Amino acid sequence: MDPAYSESVIDAFIDLYKKGKIYRGARMINWDPAAKTALSDEEVQYKEVNSKLYFVRYKIAGTEDQWLTISTTRPETILGDTAICVNPNDTRFKNLHGKQAIVPISNRTIPIIQDEYVDMEFGTGCLKVTPAHDLNDYELGKKHKLETLDILNDDGTLNALGLHYNGKDRFEVRKAIAAELDELGYMVKVEDHINKVGYSERTSAVIEPKLSLQWFVDMKDLSKPALDAVMNGDIKFYPDNLKNTYRHWMENIKDWCISRQLWWGHQIPAWYYGEGSDVAAADREYVVAKTIEEAVKLASEKSGRTITAADLKQDEDVLDTWFSSWLWPTSVFDPSIVKNGFANANADLKYYYPTNDLVTAPEIMFFWVARMIISGYEYTENCLSRMSIIPELFAIN
Repeated sequence: MDPAYSESVIDAFIDLYKKGKIYRGARMINWDPAAKTALSDEEVQYKEVNSKLYFVRYKIAGTEDQWLTISTTRPETILGDTAICVNPNDTRFKNLHGKQAIVPISNRTIPIIQDEYVDMEFGTGCLKVTPAHDLNDYELGKKHKLETLDILNDDGTLNALGLHYNGKDRFEVRKAIAAELDELGYMVKVEDHINKVGYSERTSAVIEPKLSLQWFVDMKDLSKPALDAVMNGDIKFYPDNLKNTYRHWMENIKDWCISRQLWWGHQIPAWYYGEGSDVAAADREYVVAKTIEEAVKLASEKSGRTITAADLKQDEDVLDTWFSSWLWPTSVFDPSIVKNGFANANADLKYYYPTNDLVTAPEIMFFWVARMIISGYEYTENCLSRMSIIPELFAIN
């Protein structure tokens, strides 16, 4: 809430955006239907649950009685299917290459594609592809240029693409569509199944993978100094085995979704103009600026026409709380460090930072600890004195 610290958060966003390390794009994210906001991977808790595995048959288009069978734990997503995928090496389905299948209930015709991603030994060997509702399906969809059909509203109910299930809750539809598939002769069998389901840490709602236009931090290069510092021993974990956990996460790090659809937090300093004033518009008509006056100037330059303050609409999303918290070790001493650099830091920061010990809980290693290290290296210019002063980082159960 401190104005100077809050300003440092906005400064960090603008700085990273100018460096090309923050971008806006449509990507598959974790969506909380209860809070109606995006979440980072670290805010999703996976639990083993007892569920059902539904085996559903799809008719081969142009045939009288030729079918293929898929298995799914989410039959409601069938209405968003845009392909069936088989392994090109699977001899059982060689005769289906180049053919099409008919989606049950909706009666849409979709292609049968081939990709070695499909495990021939798992399930039926046929995979339904729903690019809007599964991360792996989304990647397959991009690779094979498939249509993306998002059948869900932000609150977890089905939209008009859900046909006669429009407006009904996803779990209500799961039961109803299973009964309808059985009644129409598409359901082959149903088996008990244990699988991992992601839950929102905030609301305990079941997470939906969702294709959404959000703001991201490109973490690959940004995180490398923080990984190297732990691996070469400049920063030490106690107990030592946490080092391997840290390494695994950092080596497999994904871009960080930092926008949240909440009404509290640091508002993203992006301004939309003209027909792109709709925040959800997938266009490039926006500028990133600290003030509306600066935004007017930048938008006029970018658009080549006169833009006024009345033409601008600030992005209503706010930043992930960890995007402010990761600046804590430096900004509490000198909030101007992002603007002015470590060389111009005040006496307090140069005296207290870097620290010697951090006593913390292992469960926030990636929420906070790793990100504090990342931002520290970004905004202290990787100075050698810093690297030699930090001998230990404690993580205590």
